[in-house]
Amino acid sequence: MKKIIYVLILLLAVVSVLVFTFGPFAYGSVANREIKNETKPLSIADRKAGLDGRKKWEASPDGIKYKEWEVSPEGKKVHASHDKIKKSIKAFTNMEAVVTSVTFQSANGKSSSPKWLIVRINGEEYMMQFIPKDFQQLNNLKVNDKIIVRSRSAGFSHNHPYLIISGDYIAQNNKVLFKRDFSKNKGC
Repeated sequence: MKKIIYVLILLLAVVSVLVFTFGPFAYGSVANREIKNETKPLSIADRKAGLDGRKKWEASPDGIKYKEWEVSPEGKKVHASHDKIKKSIKAFTNMEAVVTSVTFQSANGKSSSPKWLIVRINGEEYMMQFIPKDFQQLNNLKVNDKIIVRSRSAGFSHNHPYLIISGDYIAQNNKVLFKRDFSKNKGC
């Protein structure tokens, strides 16, 4: 009788280990494995193609200009301004800003070209680009207005004097002036 009880306990222990290892509550469950499989690392061929594309771009006139700008004092200043707000961008948190320009325009800009809002955050200037239709919601802003900005991304360009941040959310006096609708473009 004792032998049967020991065999049953041993069998129960083995089954328990298998259930916890491969069962639905296990870390390596099917759902977790499916998620992990969606983010497979790039193959060597994909990495090589990406590096080849980057090398081609770096050798192009635009790539050369960008690399020269990146090590220039202006480029270093823009990269430093990115370092100041990258945590807020990653977390999509509020940043207090002061409007410094609502009329900035590219040198050869047309009336249908993108509109720019220049703001100061923590002593650094940043640019936000809007299509004319979206910029209409910001028409009432004036220089020195205090606003709250949230951004999901930032970009560098040797053609612009400041870091370009996405103006995904702008509020003033607890009133939302602009909120980008990501459902229309699937988060892009």
